[in-house]
Amino acid sequence: MNDEFVRVGALTDVNSYPIWAQQMVHDCSEAKRRVVQHEVFQMMREGRIEHRVARNFLVFGWPVIEQFPQYMALNLRKIQYGRNQGQDMARKYLIHNIRVEQNHADLWVAWAAASGVGREDLLYGPVHPEAHALSHWCWYTCERDTLPASMAATNYAIEGVTGEWCLEVCSSDAYENMFEPSERKKAMKWLKVHAQYDDTHPWEALEIICTLMGENPTARGVALLQSSIRKSYEYLRMSLDHSLLMETTGSRHVFSVPPIQQLELKRA
Repeated sequence: MNDEFVRVGALTDVNSYPIWAQQMVHDCSEAKRRVVQHEVFQMMREGRIEHRVARNFLVFGWPVIEQFPQYMALNLRKIQYGRNQGQDMARKYLIHNIRVEQNHADLWVAWAAASGVGREDLLYGPVHPEAHALSHWCWYTCERDTLPASMAATNYAIEGVTGEWCLEVCSSDAYENMFEPSERKKAMKWLKVHAQYDDTHPWEALEIICTLMGENPTARGVALLQSSIRKSYEYLRMSLDHSLLMETTGSRHVFSVPPIQQLELKRA
């Protein structure tokens, strides 16, 4: 029985992929929704985000932005040219996107600068462990897991959900209008590049993953993919939560305990 996957339908139509992949995407959709509709992004979209939260978000997100080309380089090391169709597709994809992601890092630095967050803050600012969890996870999976699982965690999950939350933020001009007119272009470039993607990158990653896995992968193999995708969404949400909770004092980040937890501590 031939279980090779060859896409027939449109790249960006989930129905073009095997049943197991369609089910995987569906089962991870709620975890993705919690990221896309996170309060941080709602605050941006509505133009009411505090400087403290914006600063935390930009500093906490920087490790993943800066390291993303390195994640792909780790995956590239797993590939041997000519081994199979999936690996050849992955090789071309990763080599091309490593260059793209370097440009995105430059755009993030420009966005931060327009937001009053200096380069030194990004490079050397302290990051709370919960906010570092996503970058550690991405590094771990790309170094240790299979090529399909690590691409699912990074190129499919992180790139895919990023395109969606950027589209959410850019659906209104309220956030853009928070910047001075002279700063708006550089402040919004990173967001608009990702929001305008009609991004094929995550779909290309999904096609590669399905080509590597075939039409009838093992239940264990699919479970690993699904777990990898969920972890990426959940660690990203954790970082966003801490962008809301952390207070900044000078260059230090101080954890702010929510009022209800303060009351519980006093009772204890």
